[in-house]
Amino acid sequence: MLTLKQWQTCRDEMDRMFPNAHCELVHDNPFELTIATLLSAQCTDALVNRVTKDLFQKYKTPEDYLAVPIEELQQDIRSIGLYRNKAKNIQALSQKILDDFDGEVPSTREGLESLPGVGRKTANVVLSVAFGVPALAVDTHVERVSKRLGMCRWKDSVMQVEETLMKKTPIDEWSKTHHQLIFFGRYHCKAQNPGCGACPLFHLCREGQKRARKGLVK
Repeated sequence: MLTLKQWQTCRDEMDRMFPNAHCELVHDNPFELTIATLLSAQCTDALVNRVTKDLFQKYKTPEDYLAVPIEELQQDIRSIGLYRNKAKNIQALSQKILDDFDGEVPSTREGLESLPGVGRKTANVVLSVAFGVPALAVDTHVERVSKRLGMCRWKDSVMQVEETLMKKTPIDEWSKTHHQLIFFGRYHCKAQNPGCGACPLFHLCREGQKRARKGLVK
């Protein structure tokens, strides 16, 4: 496991590599961010942005999503994986926002997680990006990088990864660290072809060392 000093070194390097890391889901308000993050489950941000470019022109409010048949909404997001279930959740959360939150996206974790289709990861993203609340969302990139570096155990659950990162990272750096871990995983330490040969964290990375012993690092 990485020491606190080593973890600080990792964060410093990621800050150097990706000083402008940010949420890449295009949105103009908390409601759009909630919809975009829900759509991003098991889907790339790039594809979500292509879909929401038109989607957010057609649907501006919760009422808009409820004004069309479910089949029409499904068709509008058809290119996104799990589109049927996501369309169902979008309409259900739109109704709940109207019924329970006066038409506004709630700004608390409890409120967000009460919305259909919104789990802890989505809630963390919305809290952090839309409302400026310190949060550290664990997506596939964050989990992969944390485990490869040895910050977390291979067997750790997503919740355990989140708890470890929050414990070992200053609270005022949670949001920045979240985005920089995503950028590091998305653009450098990729799932299939990690950039081990040019990685400034290679000497700390247990996965990189393992790959080197197998002759996989060039």
